[in-house]
Amino acid sequence: MNILSLEAIGKRYSAAPLLESVTFGLEHDERMGIIGRNGSGKTTLLRIIAGIEPPDQGRVVLANHRIIASVPQNPTFREGMSVLDAVFDQADERLLRLRAYHQACLALEQGSDHQEKLLARVTELGAELDLRGGWDLEACAKSILHQLGLEDLGKSVDTLSGGQRKRLALARALVIRPDLLILDEPTNHLDPDVITWLEEYLEYYSGALLLVTHDRYFLDRVVNRMLEIEKGRVQRFEANYTRYLEIKEQQSLQRESEAVKREGLIRRELAWLRQGAKARSTKQKAHVDRATALISAPRDRPERELEMSSASSRLGNKIIELTNLTKTYGNRTIIDRFSYRLKHGDRIGIIGPNGSGKTTLLEMVAGRLAPDAGQRDVGQTVVIGYYDQESRALENELRVIDYVRKTAEHVNTGEGGTVSAGQMLERFLFSPTQQSAYISTLSGGERRRLYLARLLMGAPNVLLLDEPTNDFDIVTLMALEAWLDVYSGCLLVASHDRYFLDRTVTQLFHIESGGHLRGYPGNYTTYLEMRRSVETTALETGATKSAKPSDSAATPATSAAPQKSRSQKRTFKEQREYEDLEKRIAAAESRKAQIENLLANPNGDFSALATLAQELHDLNGQIDREMNRWAELAEKE
Repeated sequence: MNILSLEAIGKRYSAAPLLESVTFGLEHDERMGIIGRNGSGKTTLLRIIAGIEPPDQGRVVLANHRIIASVPQNPTFREGMSVLDAVFDQADERLLRLRAYHQACLALEQGSDHQEKLLARVTELGAELDLRGGWDLEACAKSILHQLGLEDLGKSVDTLSGGQRKRLALARALVIRPDLLILDEPTNHLDPDVITWLEEYLEYYSGALLLVTHDRYFLDRVVNRMLEIEKGRVQRFEANYTRYLEIKEQQSLQRESEAVKREGLIRRELAWLRQGAKARSTKQKAHVDRATALISAPRDRPERELEMSSASSRLGNKIIELTNLTKTYGNRTIIDRFSYRLKHGDRIGIIGPNGSGKTTLLEMVAGRLAPDAGQRDVGQTVVIGYYDQESRALENELRVIDYVRKTAEHVNTGEGGTVSAGQMLERFLFSPTQQSAYISTLSGGERRRLYLARLLMGAPNVLLLDEPTNDFDIVTLMALEAWLDVYSGCLLVASHDRYFLDRTVTQLFHIESGGHLRGYPGNYTTYLEMRRSVETTALETGATKSAKPSDSAATPATSAAPQKSRSQKRTFKEQREYEDLEKRIAAAESRKAQIENLLANPNGDFSALATLAQELHDLNGQIDREMNRWAELAEKE
C-alpha cells in the first residue's frame, strides 16, 4: 500500500513546464533517490510533496495519520531559540510538552513570582510525559544531537554555522520518527564521520525516504529506488544508484541500436521513393505515405552534455614550496608549522572536520590569506586557479557573456584548438539566451558552473578546489572528474565528498587536533582502511596488555618509550623517502586496480594473464613492504 501518491503533478515557472504530469507512488518502506540535472525540478518536487509549495495541477495524496519530516538544503529557525528548543518546537504533542516542561523549569530557576503555580505545572507536565513516553523521546533527541556534534543544547540558533544548522534540521526530523522522511542534499556541510553515522541510522529507519543528493556513495548505500527527472517527466527504476547506472547504459545501447535500425529503414525507403512509382495503386500510395511518415517523424535528441575543455599553462620545475605555515585564531592554532613542496603530478586531498582549517590552508596556498608564521614560495610559471566555496569572483551586475569575456575573448582548448567565450559557455550548457542574462538571475548550480567555466578559461596549472561538489548535479560532477583525469597540472582539493576524493586524488592530508597535518598515500578509501587497521591494532594491543598482570608494574622508562619515539623528527633524507613512498604506493595501488580489472575481464590470452597474475603477486608484496616502511616513518613528525 502506498504511503504517498502523486497524481499528474505539474509545475510551471516560465513558458516551459518544469514538471509535467508527474505520477508515481511510494510504499511505506521504500527509499527513493531523485536524480536529475540542476534546474530539472528536484527540489521543487520535494517542496510540493512536503506541502511547502502548491502544484499548478495534480494532487499529492498522503495516507491518513502519517507524519512527514522535511530537511531543506538551507534550513531556517525562529530567532532567539536554543538548540534544544528548536528540536522541541514541532507539531508533536510529546515534544510540545517537553518544551513547556523545560520552559517552566527555567522560570522556576529564575525565581518567578508564581512559584506554586509553576511547581504545579512542572509536576503536571512531568506526569504526562511519564504516561506518553516523553522522557524516552527527550533521551533520543539528546542522543541524536550528540551524534551530530551539537553538544551545547542551550546555544542560540542565531549563532550556528551553516553546517550546524543542517545538523540541527536533521536532528529535528529524525527525533519525531516520521513515516516519510524528505532530505534535500543532507550531506552538504557534513563531516564524513557524521555522514557515515547518518547512513547507519537510516539503515535501521523503518519509514519511507525521499532523497536528493550528489553524494553517490550515500545514494548507493541508502536508497533502493531511483526516480529520474528529465525534461519535466519522471522515470522510475527499481534499483539503487549502481544498478540504475547499469540500466541507463542498457537503455542507451538500445536507443543506439534502434537509431541505427531506423536510419537503415529510412535509407531503404528513400531509395524506393527515388525510383519513382510505375503505377498509382493503393498499395504503392500506402507505401509512399508510410515512408514519408517515417522520414518526417521527430527523432529523439539526447540532452546536451557538459564539455569541459581547457588547456593548462606550462609548469616549471619550481611550483609552490610551503615552509612551516602557521595560522592561529585567538588561542586556537588552526594550521601548525605545515611544510610541503608541491611536485609535478600531485593530486592531494585535504580532509578534516568542519572548522578544522581546510579552507584556511587553501587560502594561504592561494595567497589570499597571510600566515602568522612560515613562508610561501611560488614558482614563476605557476598559474593558480582557486575555486572557493562562496564563488567570490562572481559579479552579479554583469551579464554571463561579459563576465567570461573579462578573462578572455578566446580560449585554447585541451585538444589544441580555440573557441570563443560564447562557445566555451555553450560547452558549459549556457544557451545564447542564458548568456545574455544577468548573473544575479542564475540558480545556485548555474552560478557554480559559470564560476568553474571562467576559472578553467584562465588555464591554471595549479588548481585549488574548496568543496567543489556542493551545488553540482551528478552529471556535472562526472564531467568534472573526467576532465580532472586528463588534467596535467597539480590539484589540491578540500572536500567531504568521499566518492569525489576516491576519483580524483592519490594522497591525503588529514588536519588533526592542534592544526597538525598527517599525510596518507592513496585515496579516501585507502585512508579509511589504514585508519581502521590502526584502530584495530590499538584495540588488540590494549587487550593484550590488559591481560598481562606484569604490565601494571611497567617501569616509567618502559611506559614512556613509545611517546619518545612518536616525538622524534624525520631527517631530511627520511622526509624525502616518506614523500617518495607516498607516490610509489599510490602508483602501485593504481596499477593493482588496473591488473585486477584486466584479470576480471580476460581476453583469452592465457600467457598474458599468467604474466599479469605474477605482476599482481609482486605488487602486493611491494605494497606490503612499502606500507610498513611508510607507517614506520609516519610515526615520526
